[in-house]
Parts: sequence; C-alpha cells; structure tokens
Amino acid sequence: MTNLDPRSMIATAGFMAAVMAIVLLFMRRYYPPSIRGVGAWAAAPLLWLVSTLLFGTRGYAPDWVSLVTANLMLVLGTLIYYVGTRSFLGHAFHWRIWGWVLAVSALVFVVLTYWFPNYALRVGFFSLVMFSVYAAQLNFMLRHGGPNFSVRLVEVVLALHMVVLASRLITILMGHAGSDLMEASLLQTLYIGGYVLSVLMLSIGAVLMATDRLRTELEYLATYDSLTKTLNRRALLQRCEDELERAQRYGNGPSIMMVDLDNFKTVNDTRGHQHGDAVLTHFAERTRQVLRRADRLGRYGGEEFMVLLPGADTAAAASVAQRIHATLAIGHALDCEVSIGLTSWTGSHETLDAMLSRADAALYRAKREGRNRTVVA
Repeated sequence: MTNLDPRSMIATAGFMAAVMAIVLLFMRRYYPPSIRGVGAWAAAPLLWLVSTLLFGTRGYAPDWVSLVTANLMLVLGTLIYYVGTRSFLGHAFHWRIWGWVLAVSALVFVVLTYWFPNYALRVGFFSLVMFSVYAAQLNFMLRHGGPNFSVRLVEVVLALHMVVLASRLITILMGHAGSDLMEASLLQTLYIGGYVLSVLMLSIGAVLMATDRLRTELEYLATYDSLTKTLNRRALLQRCEDELERAQRYGNGPSIMMVDLDNFKTVNDTRGHQHGDAVLTHFAERTRQVLRRADRLGRYGGEEFMVLLPGADTAAAASVAQRIHATLAIGHALDCEVSIGLTSWTGSHETLDAMLSRADAALYRAKREGRNRTVVA
C-alpha cells in the first residue's frame, strides 16, 4: 500500500469528480425544478476536480496555486455540497458564518505557506475545517434528512470521513504528520484514499437522493389530482378495491359517497375557469377537514368527487355527509352547495361496480329532488 503514488490517487479523485459532475449536470438539466439543490451538487464535484488538478501541480506550480487555492477549492466544494443538501431539503444556507470560515481559512493557509511554513499545522487546520463542515452537514441531515436509504448513505459517508479526519488530527498531534502531501507513506495513502472514496460516495449519494425524490414526485403525480391535491380516479378506485378485499376477509365494509358540486357549470360560465378552479380547491380543503384520518377523498372527474369511508355504516357515513354540507355553508366567498349520493357495503357478495352504480343513482336522485342534499341508496 505504501507504494501507491499520492499524485495518481489525487488524479483518480479528480477523474471521479469529473464523471459525477457530468452526471449531476445532466440531472439538473432534465429533472424538474421542484427538485432543488442538484445544481449545487453538480458544482461541488467540479470544485473538487479543480482542487485535485491544482494539488496535482504540486512541485510544478507556485504554492499559492498548488496549496492555498487547492485547499480553498476543496473546502468551498464541500460547502457547496452542503448548500445543495440544505436546498434539497427545503432550507436556506446562511453564508455569513461560513463566509468568514472561508476568509479565515484563506488567511491561515497563506500564513502557514509563506510567513510561517509548517506542513503539519496546515494539514491539521485543513482537517479541522473539513471536520467542522462535515459535522454541520451531518447534524443537519440527522435532524431533517429522514430515514431514506440515500440519506443514510450520505450520513454514513460523512461520519466515516469525519473519523478519517479525526484520525489524521490525532496522528499529527502524535508527531506523524509527514513532510509533504506527495509523500508515499501509509498514513498519506489512507488519508488521500479516504478523500477519494468520499468524493465518489458523496456524489453517488446526491444522485440517489435526487433520483429517490424524482420517483416520489412521479408517484405523487400518478396518484393525486394536480389541482385539488386529492386522489385521482385511478388511485381512488384502487383504494376502494383494497378496502373491499379487506372487507371480504374481516367484514365491516366501507361506505362510498359520490359528491357533485351543484350548478358548477354556471359558476365556470359566469365567473370564469380560474374562479371555478378556486371553488374546487376550496371544496377539497374544507371537505378534508371534516373527514376521518382513514377516509379518502378523490376527484372522480370534473366537479364530481368520491369519498371512501372505510368501516363506516350508513349512519356514520350520513353523519359525515352532513358535516360536509355544514362546512360548505359557513359563508365563505368560495363556498358551494353539493349533492351527495351515499351507499354502504351490504355483505361479502358486494362488488365495487355495484356500489358505484347505487351511489351514482342516489346522486342523480339528489339532483332531481332539488340539489344540496344527501340521498342514501
């Protein structure tokens, strides 16, 4: 292991950073803008690439290039990765503190390179700064990241690299700092190897987090109505089928309500479609507030909605219907009147088509009898 060339390992890190930067840049271009932080995640490996290229010029380029700027680019890239993580999870990044950290780091690197050249102190300070950035990000992700595998992967990588950095600090305190970055020693190989792996794994973690978020958003779009944020017809009917299967095994089946907004076409024609959309959204919000946790509201089509009431008999379902009528009659400018057709599970022979047919018939009967009422079938 001691024969591994540090310059070659640094070049490997640069190559991996370049590849991951390209992947993340393409993701930023083609992923929806609702997935934030990908741009910063793409910029981070680019900065790491610049850093590795500058480190690779050690012995050929001036120290302000191969040491001072290279170290700053590495710290800045890690901070930008942190920026992307906070943005991805919906939190702002506060540059005031970290901007001072960068400024102080630049000053210290210059001092320890030109005015008081000391390799051990420079590496120790650099390790301490990187440890602080990793610790801040790890703490943030533990509080806000959630239990997803991709998030846990990044947390583990951060924690492991913090162990590497802490070990590096301990070896420096013990007098084993080495003499130069390009020294082909076991400790230097382990230290640079940890950096190489962290560059790769942090980039992979970013790709996995963004991909997982994309999958979640696509699943949401395939399940929910974009306007009212209620279940769409396909997803709602699947919930109904699942509930009927459960009722076949355990009994105590569901009730179903078909809900239609009265005179909605007139609202659209006289007030415009934007007002009509606002009425639909208001209806959905108000209705959700009076449903039980297990109940499901979905948009069946146009201004017609369906409510699935698991385990509710006719009396319980009728009570929910009355609450819907009441919550839409409080005098809000977007309030509307609704007709409701209600039916309940009748036994193990029941089918969803039969329940939907009865609920539809009850709804049309409510319309014929004057609207703004509930009819039970």
